[in-house]
Amino acid sequence: MTQFFKVSGGGNDFLALIEPERPPDQAEIVAWCARGLSMGADGVFVLRRAGAAIGMDYWNSDGRPAALCVNGTRCAARLAFELGWARDEVTVETGAGPLRARRSGPTAVALELPGPASIPRRIAAELPAGAVEGWAVTVGVPHFVVLWKPSLADCPVAVLGAALRRHPQFAPAGTNVDFVRFPARDRLEIRSFERGVEAETLACGSGVLAATAVGLQLSLVRLPVAALTQGGFELVVAGECVGSAPSRWTLAGDARVLGLLDLGAEASLPAPAPPRWTD
Repeated sequence: MTQFFKVSGGGNDFLALIEPERPPDQAEIVAWCARGLSMGADGVFVLRRAGAAIGMDYWNSDGRPAALCVNGTRCAARLAFELGWARDEVTVETGAGPLRARRSGPTAVALELPGPASIPRRIAAELPAGAVEGWAVTVGVPHFVVLWKPSLADCPVAVLGAALRRHPQFAPAGTNVDFVRFPARDRLEIRSFERGVEAETLACGSGVLAATAVGLQLSLVRLPVAALTQGGFELVVAGECVGSAPSRWTLAGDARVLGLLDLGAEASLPAPAPPRWTD
């Protein structure tokens, strides 16, 4: 039996291992994250005590490590509070450096982050159906932000997100893809196709920050701004700007502990190959 906590940040869900004897391997992560066959999750992280701080190692559901998962980090902080490792504030040591987190409500956590290292770059990605214009920006991990003028309800996230995620413009690492609307100066709407999950997720914290960076550069938003995600939660970005670029900002929103789970041996079995239907 392996014990996990199941946690969720605005609908972005994760399995958390607390100070395990060894880190999980790629096959285990892929098996555990398989929806419908195991507990299912967008990713897995290991949480451990590190003096007054906490350490966090994160893997996407494909079993590959990522330097930063913003919603995962907010969930890690919430779990540290619930475990009694910290009271209301804690530093989380991530692959992208130390980040400060604090309680911002009964089930909410705010994470403080440095602004992006560079301003968003306008890019046109050629696809068979035509070029898709957007903005490339790195917020711990790479993002491609596409301004979507129609309703996001009709956005083909699965198809277009998959095509852009591995586009040669973003080789070799690939990119996360965010489809964004800016209906008001204090509000944005977003749907995200996440690299490493290889699907749309209900929320993406770094995607919200990337979209905000683009909105600020284009003078479409001002801080604070509330981002409506596919999961129905709002994540709020606040902070200070130097010109149009944030020098320091916070992302705050729902971060909940769903429960403590015991996964048996069956949860580690690989998923079957996709069926090959006959004509």
